[in-house]
Amino acid sequence: MREKIRFFCTACGQETLKWGGKCLGCGAWNSMVEQPVSKALPSHRPRGENPAPMSLASIKTENISRISTGSRELDRVVGGGLVPGSVVLVGGEPGIGKSTLLMAAGNAAAACGRRVIYASGEESMEQLKLRAERLQAEYSELYVTPETDAAALVSQVQALKGEILVVDSIQTMSVAELPSAAGSIGQVRESAARMVRLAKETGAVVILVGHVTKDGAIAGPKLLEHMVDAVLYFEGDKHMSFRLLRAVKNRFGSTSEVGVFSMQGTGLKDVENPSELLLAERPLDVVGSVVVPVIEGTRPVLIEMQALLAPTGYGTPRRTTAGVESNRVAMILAVLERRVGLEVSFQDSYVNAVGGIRVSDTAADLAVAVSLASSLRNTRIDRGLAVVGEIGLTGEVRGVGRIEARITEAAKLGFRHIIIPQRNAAEAAARDVPRIKVHPVDTLAAALTATWNL
Repeated sequence: MREKIRFFCTACGQETLKWGGKCLGCGAWNSMVEQPVSKALPSHRPRGENPAPMSLASIKTENISRISTGSRELDRVVGGGLVPGSVVLVGGEPGIGKSTLLMAAGNAAAACGRRVIYASGEESMEQLKLRAERLQAEYSELYVTPETDAAALVSQVQALKGEILVVDSIQTMSVAELPSAAGSIGQVRESAARMVRLAKETGAVVILVGHVTKDGAIAGPKLLEHMVDAVLYFEGDKHMSFRLLRAVKNRFGSTSEVGVFSMQGTGLKDVENPSELLLAERPLDVVGSVVVPVIEGTRPVLIEMQALLAPTGYGTPRRTTAGVESNRVAMILAVLERRVGLEVSFQDSYVNAVGGIRVSDTAADLAVAVSLASSLRNTRIDRGLAVVGEIGLTGEVRGVGRIEARITEAAKLGFRHIIIPQRNAAEAAARDVPRIKVHPVDTLAAALTATWNL
């Protein structure tokens, strides 16, 4: 009998009978791939175990307690610890530290008496042992297996009564009933479905590691992210020690939290004071450098913003950014020229958020503008100055949130002056922070004047 063929979209999982250049479900181009389709897979739930509907008021949650991973930063991102029966998907570029983090988290959970199973289809048992020795993970409750068959792995977890399962990675898992190769859409979808079913039926925590595409998205069908309870992304330059862990989906916590780590010889270490780490190598008394307190998750972080302007050698000047949105930098350059009178039209601009961090907080606008003006005028900025504020198209400096936390963080690291929006002046005065002088401004021109008059 001839095998049936279907086409699936790698972005959203849409299924069609014919190939097309554009997915009809999500509109993605060149995302349709061919996959053979087998007969419907049998249900794995034993007969007589179909759950009956229950009243919501009758469901008790007192006995559900979160499981600590041993890492304050990881616990912060997932909402205070892992929830029993949850499925967490962790993505990131190769070499960024996903396996290192999860091996250390599994070791910490095993140290507390939790039974942890680490399944790796990408490394042998000996390689896992070498990494465990480097991370000093030697607890007897930490089990490792190279199993890549989803059904066999589920049986192993049930036999060992595992409480935490780490699958590294979901793209290496396969289901024998499907004829396609591991990593295909059908295999990833069915393997993940079995891991989700395992978590919900046994109460075990399942952590899936996902490969990413060249665009930074998790490889496989988009349905994979909908199936899990939390999706975490590792960010940072793998050639530097700084790492960020962000939650883009979390059913049991906030998606605004950010975990900060430092890669060291013995693994990833929590960074409790990221501002101090980011400013450790900051040069003093240089042109085009200023510090801005941004909000990452629920805490303020001081970031050094650097800018460089140079006469362009071409008809169209270059606009290069790193860690800052290029469209906002282009807008700030236009405001500097039209509202302040600085001639930047024939200048190549380079703006960098130091440390490999990606800044999405619009409160960094004023820091970008001040550093650009400093580079154009070739004038140094006071080493004890921090600036914060959002810039509008009319040249006004707009208010920002949580101004007290930003000012307090700057004062904690020894900054003596801070320029803030006029709208936040009353709030800052009501909660006076010692050891730092606040300079409220209402326009970008006034902010630049205050910068040079310190």
